[in-house]
Amino acid sequence: MEPKRVWRRKRAIPFRIPPHVPFLLPFAFLVTLFFFIPVILNILLAFTDMDFAMRWNFVGLESYFRFFTDRIIPKVLLNTVIYVLATLAINVGFGLVLGILSTYYVPENVGLLFRAIWLLPRMTPPVVYALLWLWVLDPTEYGLLNMLIGQRVNWTMQHPLGVVILVNGMVGASFGMIIFSAAVKSIPRDYIMAAQVDGASNWGIVRRIIIPLLRWPLMFVTSWQTLSLLASYEYILLVTDGGPFYKSEVWSLYAYHTAFSHQLYGYGAAIAMILVVVAIIITLLMLKIFGFRRLMELVGG
Repeated sequence: MEPKRVWRRKRAIPFRIPPHVPFLLPFAFLVTLFFFIPVILNILLAFTDMDFAMRWNFVGLESYFRFFTDRIIPKVLLNTVIYVLATLAINVGFGLVLGILSTYYVPENVGLLFRAIWLLPRMTPPVVYALLWLWVLDPTEYGLLNMLIGQRVNWTMQHPLGVVILVNGMVGASFGMIIFSAAVKSIPRDYIMAAQVDGASNWGIVRRIIIPLLRWPLMFVTSWQTLSLLASYEYILLVTDGGPFYKSEVWSLYAYHTAFSHQLYGYGAAIAMILVVVAIIITLLMLKIFGFRRLMELVGG
């Protein structure tokens, strides 16, 4: 005969909220309120023709089609490409130079003081930083740059795009400087000491040891700064406001002006959404170029 089976009732496991969840609720509320909801509203707004009347008239893809027929868009796109590439060269290239110089070529205390001073513009409110540049570039004889060259040049009117590249490049280089200096410090000293024993020069060590080992920090800084430059416009707004005659108008600033200056909220949201798609495509291309998948394989073992 088969043994008699004894059925036992399974003990119900009481549901318990993890102890860290209550601490995350305020953060989740703020992220939802100030990030997810505005993103959803912007997506919906891009399918409307909302203007100063504030009516949600859904028009489908009409705002997106308007983007490709806008006569200002070619100039804005050209300005954006020049602005991003030139400023990126300063942010990454000059930031790399500053990071190596302040970490490898000078004593630690001197490099630390130099990096602290260079970080002051980034810690300064954008309005104050922009006002300092407006004083430097003042078109009268009281402008610092005009006093140095002994001429009266209206820099923001004659060279507006170069001005915004310089303004953003100087403050952006501090971010690359900090990342690269930290990466240089993480390189084992044995590599550098072995190269010095073999008779390598300082430039040879930088070129053949330090820079190759900074591949992944270079990928991060380049990708981050590219996306940041595509989305940022505050310094341009404060220094030139995109003028004169759209000569320093970039994509993100044009979306801002369209929405809040011209009160074409639906069209401005569509411009911003197209910029988001372009930024995602650029990010994927950069990850492909820098070999991000190989990095993940190395990290995963």
